[in-house]
Amino acid sequence: MRITGIRLVNFRNYSSLVLRPDEGLCVLAGDNAAGKTNVLESIFLCALGRSHRTSHDTEMLRNSESAGYVGIQLDTLGGNREIECRLTAGERKRLLIDKTPLSRSGELLGCLNVVMFAPEDLQIVKGGPTERRRLIDMEISQYRPKYYYALQQYLAVLKQRNALLKSPDPTSFATFEPWDDQLSILGANVTMARREHLERLSAEAVRIHTQLSAGQEELQVLYKPNLPPVEPPHLIEVLREALFENLEQDLSRGFTSVGPHRDDVGLMLDGKDLRIYGSQGQQRTTVLSLKLAELGILYEERSEPPVLLLDDVFSELDKRRQSMLLRVVQGCQTFITCTHLEELTAAGVVQMQVYSVSDATVIEM
Repeated sequence: MRITGIRLVNFRNYSSLVLRPDEGLCVLAGDNAAGKTNVLESIFLCALGRSHRTSHDTEMLRNSESAGYVGIQLDTLGGNREIECRLTAGERKRLLIDKTPLSRSGELLGCLNVVMFAPEDLQIVKGGPTERRRLIDMEISQYRPKYYYALQQYLAVLKQRNALLKSPDPTSFATFEPWDDQLSILGANVTMARREHLERLSAEAVRIHTQLSAGQEELQVLYKPNLPPVEPPHLIEVLREALFENLEQDLSRGFTSVGPHRDDVGLMLDGKDLRIYGSQGQQRTTVLSLKLAELGILYEERSEPPVLLLDDVFSELDKRRQSMLLRVVQGCQTFITCTHLEELTAAGVVQMQVYSVSDATVIEM
């Protein structure tokens, strides 16, 4: 899988931009705030239907423009594809595949698979459980779109149950039974999918981290489900019982206290909590290991490599880890941003397509 064309109109700081990237390493070099990350954001938007930087679509429009456009052309095992995103101020974005409008953003999943590493991703380590759940959910959804819909159903039922908890009928707990039945079935499916994915992700991330750290550090990636580690046939029953046992507590608090919406992922380095004891460089290397592990899983599931997006990835990585990273990503189309090309040439990169980015002007060198 590779991107053959990118077209932007009134997107972020670009009034108009057309790129024809090569299949290997595509470098966007320039000063900070020149617009390098905006190109990566446009690719991410067309892969997952949302920005990695904002939840407000109008923020992606250039200045006070009322409409914007992102178009991505792809070469995949299934043939040539085109993804479009039309942005209009005050309206929901419109997504299209091969000129056909999509009714839901979930229909986009799997058409363009991407793995992105950006400075914001350090929140996977530093932030709360929500950030780590989002990472896992996005990863699974790209190669298993059915999981995305199951998760959306679970969250919709959870929202209904929480609304009921805030204004309950005090005469009958039976009011919650139909919601608890649905939540148990959907929640068990979400938990099992996450458990299976974390087993694969952990093994691959540990292997990659060993390479990046030259065997000097030992990474552990631990799934911390909100439910007991029971076998799949009993998971539905366990969740249903937990919902019933915690109902009075949930009524007093006004929210559902058990279920996969309270899962977490533990990240340990040499037996210590990485969030507390890890340096900035160690945290960055760990996130990078998780992302590259995702790359391998997507490649295995889809039988073709995803597109890799690396935004300011060389910051706080020493030269050995930079060189190791570039060896790991061989074989997939990679977009990378940097301020100085010397960072890449010093790491041993010989062949690359280079774009100079300055004040929303992109010139191929």
